[in-house]
Amino acid sequence: MATKSEELRINEQIKAAKVRVIGEKGEQVGVLSLVEARAKAEELGVDLVEVSPEADPPVCRLINYGKFLYQKEKKAKEARKKQKVIEIKEMKFRPKIDNHDFEYRIKQIKEFLEKGDKVKITIRFRGRELVHSELGFELAKRIVEQTKDLGAPEKSPRMEGRNIVFVISAIKKQ
Repeated sequence: MATKSEELRINEQIKAAKVRVIGEKGEQVGVLSLVEARAKAEELGVDLVEVSPEADPPVCRLINYGKFLYQKEKKAKEARKKQKVIEIKEMKFRPKIDNHDFEYRIKQIKEFLEKGDKVKITIRFRGRELVHSELGFELAKRIVEQTKDLGAPEKSPRMEGRNIVFVISAIKKQ
């Protein structure tokens, strides 16, 4: 699969008879024949790069191709740097949890949400605890209530086998 930089045609690779030419600083030069456009590029000591082959006539720029590729790569690298990968952290609870343990886990959930991560909450039932699944749903409500200022559940808590599972995602900051 060819990347965008490999798809760009330069100088002799351009096949169109007429091209719309844009100068080095972005100013419109006009519609020129391919021979005139190449001569203008040679006169300025730059390359004729076809930036929009689909247009009618195709759009070409008068730029230094090496510098153009370098700046394009630099912009792509900056864009990749700015992207944040959202991780899904998991926090496990039991239906009968001590108050201190609950508060500690809520504190950790809040830290994850502040970083912008999603948190998967799992309330695990063992043995006959499953008979009292309402305790798990009450605990889920408490968790949602405690974290509502930083996050909101994507879906309501649901049973999956012996667990109650739901995901809390961070609320976007304005």
